Amino acid sequence: MIVGYARTSTAEQEAGLAGQERELAAAGCTKLFAERVSSVARRPQLEAALDFVREGDVLVVAKPDRLARSVADLLTIIDRLEAKGVALRVLSMGGQTVDTGTPTGKLMLTMLGAVAEFERGLMLERQREGIAKAKAEGLYKGRAPTARRKTDEVLKLKAEGLGADAIAEQLGLGRSSVYRIIGPRG
Repeated sequence: MIVGYARTSTAEQEAGLAGQERELAAAGCTKLFAERVSSVARRPQLEAALDFVREGDVLVVAKPDRLARSVADLLTIIDRLEAKGVALRVLSMGGQTVDTGTPTGKLMLTMLGAVAEFERGLMLERQREGIAKAKAEGLYKGRAPTARRKTDEVLKLKAEGLGADAIAEQLGLGRSSVYRIIGPRG
């Protein structure tokens, strides 16, 4: 069986998820697991896909960064798949499809994953340097805290009779953030 896994980091990337799902369907995936979650968060659909696949199956992803956080994470996933007799196929690797069902494919995926991780590290380093420079020049303020931006919404819901738990759930805030806005006695 050919099983697909698609992931985007946020709900705003809906088109990206739909694009991945189209690619996976075109690659012959008969079962698809998809989720909208950051790679650093718990990925329940990835776990479900890894549990679902059986010996002889192929897990297909559009790109390696949709599957793994790092080369170490990628290798751990590949090891889990190999232990079950499952191959991994990555559709977009510089215009080529890479399949870990072959020794060359596994080598290429590991090398390309290492290069991608290196590039990400360089990008983050440049970002940190840019932020430090902007702070030194007094131009960097950082992002406004989420709760502060939602103060009006919190107060409106409180006025409508909702409790802190319900407000936090509805607005995607922590209870402590809601209490900071409405006060401990609400």
